[in-house]
Amino acid sequence: MSIAQRGIIIPIKVMINDEGIYCVDGHKRCSACQILEETENREIEVNCMITNDFSKSGSTYWGARNHH
Repeated sequence: MSIAQRGIIIPIKVMINDEGIYCVDGHKRCSACQILEETENREIEVNCMITNDFSKSGSTYWGARNHH
């Protein structure tokens, strides 16, 4: 089976920031879909998982939920 026949089973992980959307995990799956779109002249629907950017969160991010 191929991506053209079955699509992508495992979602691509993406991150959204001020500059736009970019791929975090699944670069080859994303590239394969782009190639299919170009060669077959059709849109490929891709499932994505949006990941959080915790780089801006401080030590108080978890608040009262992180008590041991």
